[in-house]
Amino acid sequence: MRIIGTLMVRDEVDVVAAMVEHHLAQGLDQLVVTDNASVDGTREVLEAYAATGLVELHHDPEHRKQQRDVVTRMARRARTRFRADWVLNLDADEFLVPVDRDLTVREALERTPLYLNAFTVPVVNMIGPAGWSGSGLSRLVWRDLRSNETLRAIGLHAQPTPNAVHRGESDIVVQQGNHFTSMPSNGQPDPDVSMEVLHLPWRSWTQFERKVVNAGRGYEASPDLKPSPNHHGMADYRRWKEGRLEESYLARSPDVRELAAGERTGEFRHDPWLRDHLRALVGRALHPDLLTAVLDSDSTSPVPDGLGDTELRRHLELARDDVADRTSRSA
Repeated sequence: MRIIGTLMVRDEVDVVAAMVEHHLAQGLDQLVVTDNASVDGTREVLEAYAATGLVELHHDPEHRKQQRDVVTRMARRARTRFRADWVLNLDADEFLVPVDRDLTVREALERTPLYLNAFTVPVVNMIGPAGWSGSGLSRLVWRDLRSNETLRAIGLHAQPTPNAVHRGESDIVVQQGNHFTSMPSNGQPDPDVSMEVLHLPWRSWTQFERKVVNAGRGYEASPDLKPSPNHHGMADYRRWKEGRLEESYLARSPDVRELAAGERTGEFRHDPWLRDHLRALVGRALHPDLLTAVLDSDSTSPVPDGLGDTELRRHLELARDDVADRTSRSA
């Protein structure tokens, strides 16, 4: 069986090595990757993996929201060039894994009949306390189980839409966001081999702001795309333009006290599996140095010039208190 992953990425150096190492260790035969003119070191990391022969690297210099077209081309190439039986279209902050952690992705898909054609995989946000920069893998060890109503109270629309896994096909069409494809589904896999995506959407303030701005400007450069008024990326871009994005980042990044309270109510569940799994992977990684750099980035991330640790902490606390006040007044 041939299992091929696709990835379109821009400026994700804080996490992309971990994503590549994880999926190759899970039994994928190849990753087809398109770098979207990254400037933060992502391209150099991907070139190192391309040298292993397990990553086929393409470059797309345009900065607009062309994910649908690019991923569709890669998904078709997964079939025509690499004879894919199953294709996994993923983002740099997504880690596909079987619910039964004793299995690998390969083992789960080998027990999934191809006649299903396509099926959906739930996406779980992994969250934790706010951070200035770095991968966040040491902090993001709680599953976000908050209801959509609770999320809307802090300015988020809903929990993530499931991702689509599909059989390799030369005329497949993958929709924006990797959530839907043109291939009809004939059902879901047996629960014993079900999978989920662990998603790290808000790894740090630095990463989050850059991602929001990149996405917003991409939509502005793509007038043919009309995101809905509830589109989370555009809502965040509007917040950034209004100077409110940092408040929103803090509101969705609960501190230790909030996490402890949320565990008691079932809103959060402590789950350090991904962090521990990636640490254990270093010894057999293709590029241990690149994976280690991702895992160590939280402890080595510099504080911005002129802002000491105490000042930064106080700044974040004041912004968080302001968000809480706004929320209580609107309740």
